[in-house]
Amino acid sequence: MKRGKKTLLLTLIMVLMSSMVLAACGSSSSGSKPGNASGDTAKKDEKPVELIWYTIGTPQPDVDKVMAKVNEYTKEKIGATIKMKMLDWGDYDQKMQVIAASGEPYDIAFTCSWAFNYINNSQKGAFLELNDLMDQYGKGIKETLHPSFLEGAKINGKLYAIPVNKELPAQRVFRFNKTLVDKYGFDITKVKTLEDLEPMLKTVLEKENIKPINSKIGLPQMFDYIINADIPIGVPLDSTDLKLQLTLDTPEQMAQFETMRKFYKAGYLPSDVASYTDANQSEALKTGRWFVDTAHYQPYAENSWSEGIPDKVVVQPAEEPIVYNWSVTGSMMAISATSQYPEKSMEFLNLLNTDKYLRNLINYGIEGEHYKRVDEQTIELLPAKKERYDLPTFTLGNLFLLDLLPEDPKDKWQKFDDFNNSAINAPLLGFALDTSKIRTEIAAVQNVTDEFMKTLTTGTVDPKVYVPKAMEKYKQAGIEKVMEEAQRQIDEWKKSKQ
Repeated sequence: MKRGKKTLLLTLIMVLMSSMVLAACGSSSSGSKPGNASGDTAKKDEKPVELIWYTIGTPQPDVDKVMAKVNEYTKEKIGATIKMKMLDWGDYDQKMQVIAASGEPYDIAFTCSWAFNYINNSQKGAFLELNDLMDQYGKGIKETLHPSFLEGAKINGKLYAIPVNKELPAQRVFRFNKTLVDKYGFDITKVKTLEDLEPMLKTVLEKENIKPINSKIGLPQMFDYIINADIPIGVPLDSTDLKLQLTLDTPEQMAQFETMRKFYKAGYLPSDVASYTDANQSEALKTGRWFVDTAHYQPYAENSWSEGIPDKVVVQPAEEPIVYNWSVTGSMMAISATSQYPEKSMEFLNLLNTDKYLRNLINYGIEGEHYKRVDEQTIELLPAKKERYDLPTFTLGNLFLLDLLPEDPKDKWQKFDDFNNSAINAPLLGFALDTSKIRTEIAAVQNVTDEFMKTLTTGTVDPKVYVPKAMEKYKQAGIEKVMEEAQRQIDEWKKSKQ
């Protein structure tokens, strides 16, 4: 009898242990659990989820075809499929604001400093905080991105979107028409400031009968601005005390304005340059009736700038490469606060930033249909039957994974890496202004900027007369209140960092 009881007891124990093992196996393969964040093959019996991804750019006819190929891969790797929804450049910001305000569920969206604003929408609660998600499901992203990308994207120490791994700093350069540089033997390496341009401008005006600066021109940046470069509140780039200044009438800023005024009066710029847009700049380059302008640089940018115009472009730095908050947040992807699958969304972003096959598939399309392979690191785009599959590369994740095109230098991505590592951080990197208490004043200040800054930066008006007028209007608009609130937040941020 005792022996029978022992046998029965052993049998019951074995049954219970088997049930526990089966239950554990069942829970690990459940479709409700996140897939493997490292990009390993997803469980075969895991039901894939669909992630909705909003991104910016001209809608492409072959997106669905490419995404079908993408989904074969992501279904296997992370147990998810992707529905890409492209919204055109001019529509993206407004439509995404409506989607966010309505609470419509989606998973991933492009965000940046200039469309579907990253800081504003993070502070409104539109995006999920990603610190913990990235630690658990996005380790590859942390290993890939330069630390300054993550530092500059933080808001009160928290991350709400993943920056695209591309050029990290901002560096304005003088762009020169190489034909005229060679014709007159100009040594552009000696150009360090706006003033250094004058002898060349004078020669071109007199001998070529063209406006040497035949477009709008951005002035070299001397401050880290708290909102943007148009609103004159910031700290000097070498600041350590982080005390804000009204930059408009500082000696450095006035010197730039006075130089541009001198250039304007000498006839180096068109008389209506204050109203010029990017279209005017493009037209000047296409016709060859230009000598110098400015643009923000990335390695080998002069090659792309020289395409489709009669004269090659050569460059000379106008400032050092510096990492600003706005350069970091120029292209990012956020996970929506309405996402039903935040873990899967982070797994996908991790894969997109670490998996060469996936990144190139989304960017270039399908091999044999959209491109052919030239060698291990180079592809050639195929002629399109109707419309070329052409997504905006800089919006889609880690650029360093991309195959090269035949015209690309073989060391392109190494030069990008060198460029990123050469930069220094701006003094306010990582600080995000909470505008909730000063929105009315900021709007009023922006109106003053719209009234004065284009004419001052182009030399159209005398800064000695118009800077005092602008300062008075800025003060009436509440710029001192904006400065006071911003300084309070900066002081708190500085203490938190210490």
